[in-house]
Amino acid sequence: MIIGVPKEIKTEEYRVGLTPSSVKKLTDLNHEVLIEQNAGFGAGFTNNDYSKVGAKIIKNNSDVFSDSNMIVKVKEPQLEEVKMLKDNQILFTYLHLSAAPNLTKGLVDSGSICIAYETVTDKDNRLPLLAPMSAVAGRMSIQAGANSLEKTNGGRGLLIGGAPGVLPGNVLILGGGVVGENAAIIATGMKAKVFIMDKSEKRLDELSSKFGESIIPINSDKVNLEDYLSDCDLLIGGVLVPGANAPKLVSREMLKLMKKGSVIVDVAIDQGGCVATSRPTTHSSPTYIEENIVHYCVANMPGGVPRTSTIALNSATIPYIIKLAQNGYRSALLDDDNFLAGLNIFKGEVTHKAVAKDLNYKYVPPINVLN
Repeated sequence: MIIGVPKEIKTEEYRVGLTPSSVKKLTDLNHEVLIEQNAGFGAGFTNNDYSKVGAKIIKNNSDVFSDSNMIVKVKEPQLEEVKMLKDNQILFTYLHLSAAPNLTKGLVDSGSICIAYETVTDKDNRLPLLAPMSAVAGRMSIQAGANSLEKTNGGRGLLIGGAPGVLPGNVLILGGGVVGENAAIIATGMKAKVFIMDKSEKRLDELSSKFGESIIPINSDKVNLEDYLSDCDLLIGGVLVPGANAPKLVSREMLKLMKKGSVIVDVAIDQGGCVATSRPTTHSSPTYIEENIVHYCVANMPGGVPRTSTIALNSATIPYIIKLAQNGYRSALLDDDNFLAGLNIFKGEVTHKAVAKDLNYKYVPPINVLN
């Protein structure tokens, strides 16, 4: 199979779809890999790093798209890239379609086969290709939030870990999944007072076992979120409904309960965000203030640490990429129901239920389009 890796063109996105070590695994299996010139520079990989392991360096992204059977990316294709996709071409990347109606229409019209990292599952119904980036984003969320709390960045001038004789700040984490757990690792390490809110008692018990008295677990079904917002200095939005828009847990009115200069980091922004006032921002302009609250809503947070993120992501994706290359998409997906869950669009049909529901498309079960 011919596998193409274009350079990411989303604003301030420096990750790359394949590392040189991943390329070597594919070329050792006699697959051809096309890497757009300088695609890996942002993550610290040179053109020579790729050519040494058998990749072909391609000058133009249009040639990568036109000559490849499968396109491997990190972020969703931008509209100019969508126009280069073709019938029967495999696209394997993050898509987050429920929050992207124009992208979805473009992919439907392209006739391509679109498999989303974020909806591939495992035997325990976890999300193995989303987890590495959720872990990175969760850890970054506390760094970003702590920085945004500084007065010069619009915050209330609070050191999240406190100081001798000064109490630490209060961090409220919405969602106890991978984002929430990793946010708690950093927040507790910085000596903040950490609350984690989740609707699963089992998950809260797991987190309590891990963190002990360093966190305060809260069952969202038994409390009122509003009661916690007034004491919150940093709010982390880490909720997830696989493939679907994030639920809006915090309304504009609820922001008025928060202290002036407190901070929201909405990690769920890729799926539309879990705060009503959230809108996507970039690494170069990461925050804005609304209702006196600093909002940090960078839509590709892990892109800020591209080397760490690329290596972590590739370690998770390469077995699936090899499976597609070795077996073809039909066998690879039909032989693995968990991998099949990643199929979002197939030659004009929407094959993920949550995407179809959120964007008003007819849902076609993925098994039906492959048989």
